This record gives sequence, structure tokens and C-alpha cells, in this order.
Amino acid sequence: MPKTFTFGEFLGARSVIGTTLAELGHEHPNLWVLTPDIGATVIEFRDTFPDRFIDVGLAEQVCVGIAAGLAYDGNIPVVSGMLPFLSMRALEQIRTDVCYPNLPVKIIGTHGGLVGNGGSTHYAVEDLALMCALTNMTVTSVGDPLMVGEVIRQSMAMEGPLYVRLAVGKKDKVLYEPGEHDIRIGKGITARQGTDATIFTHGTVVAQALDAADELAKDGRSVRVVDMFTLKPIDADLIVQCAEETGGRFVVLEDHLAYGGLASRVADVVADRGVRLTAFERLGIPQVYAGFGDDEELRDKHGYGLSATVAALRRVIAAD
Repeated sequence: MPKTFTFGEFLGARSVIGTTLAELGHEHPNLWVLTPDIGATVIEFRDTFPDRFIDVGLAEQVCVGIAAGLAYDGNIPVVSGMLPFLSMRALEQIRTDVCYPNLPVKIIGTHGGLVGNGGSTHYAVEDLALMCALTNMTVTSVGDPLMVGEVIRQSMAMEGPLYVRLAVGKKDKVLYEPGEHDIRIGKGITARQGTDATIFTHGTVVAQALDAADELAKDGRSVRVVDMFTLKPIDADLIVQCAEETGGRFVVLEDHLAYGGLASRVADVVADRGVRLTAFERLGIPQVYAGFGDDEELRDKHGYGLSATVAALRRVIAAD
């Protein structure tokens, strides 16, 4: 009998991806999985459907090009690899071969943000800005490993391309009880209710945002945590609702460059909708190459760790 994972436990998103794709392979005989020599995530699919699995070797551009060709022939291709290279080395192929004809290619990758201790060449920190800029691309950043399977299942009915950003995917904290939230691509998740301020976040740092809200609760402060796991299309109505219900006090926390990612997209909604805010702070990677280190250590070093998040929330709550 399969183990049921619950809140607070750790589970590898990679295993969820492989199991989910293997299950979907039975339902969708036109589902293909491709990888540029990063196949550990999709072993279950490879072993179950070897005739629909392609490892092209270390050639991300080729991998995306073949996926586009398969999609033209009526198939549903999933590309699994490392996002620092899929998002940048294969950017032209994603833009021209996949997004331009609006093909149902799913790009699922690991190493989003300062995870993995691989150094600046192996961190995907510009990826969300790049992917959000592409016409027709749906962009997600998933922190809860159990959510990954649901996102993949929903994507089978999507007509256009999808980008799914993950951490390393080996040991991820389960953030939500199964069935606790209605997970829908394009809609944010209110992970915690609150009235004094809202912190918007995604991916690897959702757990940190929840911890920060716990710290503020010790002072009697009520912080709303929104897991905006879909950055494009952004849940604009939820952003407006949070402005109205939490005093126009926003903090955006993300493991991405501070400009170009979620904070920029939230700011666009605020400007486009004419929303008046009391205070707005963005926490993310400054314009530096981050260097080596544990991801928690690097977040502290670059000013968006837990203590910096708590301090930012206190500032926006105190703002007039």
C-alpha cells in the first residue's frame, strides 16, 4: 500500500514526477518524455515506456527541438532537465519552436533558485523573468512536492506550453495536507490567512514565508501567506483582494532575482489596476552572482533569509 505523506514530512519531487508521468503514460498513449542526460527524475516512465522515452545527451537545444517536432505530430512531450540550462541555453528553441506555434510542450526542471550548491553557473535565478516574457508560456514555481503531480495532471489538457520550476527535488517539505487547497493552474493559494499584511511567495521559499508568519504571530500580528505558484497567468483578482483585506501592506519573497520575477508581476498588477498600497517590499537576489553555499546560508547572505523576511514584514505593518 503506498505511503500517504502529510504536512511537515519530506518527499522528493523527482519521485512524484516519475510516478505521475508513468501513471499518465497509460492514460495518454501520445505522452513522450525527453531529457538532456538528466533522467533521474523520470526513471519510472523510462522503465515503463522505453519506446516513448528519449535521452538526447547534454544537448538542451536539441531536446526542445525534438519535443516540438513530436508535438507537431500530435503528441504531448515532457522535457525534464536542469533549469539553468533549459531556460537559457535552449531559450531560442523554446521561444521559436514551442511558444510561437503554441505547442503543448511541458518543461519541468530542477535547480530553480540558489539550491544545489553548484555555483552561479548552476543556479536558475533569471529563469522566471525569461519564461514570463515568452508569449503563450504558462509559468509555475512549485514548492510542495505533492503539488507537482497535480500540476502535471492538469497540464495534460493544456493546449500551449508550460514551465514548471522546482528546487533540487530530492528532499522537499510537504507544505499542505492532501486536499487542503484547491490547486488550479492560474490561481494562487492562500496558505495562511491574515489581516495585517500579505506576503506573496512561491517555490523554495514558501516554507520560509510560513515560518516568518509564525514569528509575527508571537507578537500578535496576523500575516497572510499567498503561495503564488502560477506566475503567468497571475491571479490578479487575488492580489487586489489581498490589498483590500490586509491594509495594502505587501512583501514579496522569492528565490529569484528581486526584479523580473513575482515581485515585478505583482507590481504590474498593482499599477495596472490602480491599487493603492500602504507599503511594498521585495525580497530576492540582488544584482550579484551569488557564489557557493547552502541555500539557506545564501539567502541570509543576500538579504532575503528568515530574519530579513521577518524584519520586512514588521516594517510594512508599521508603515503609515
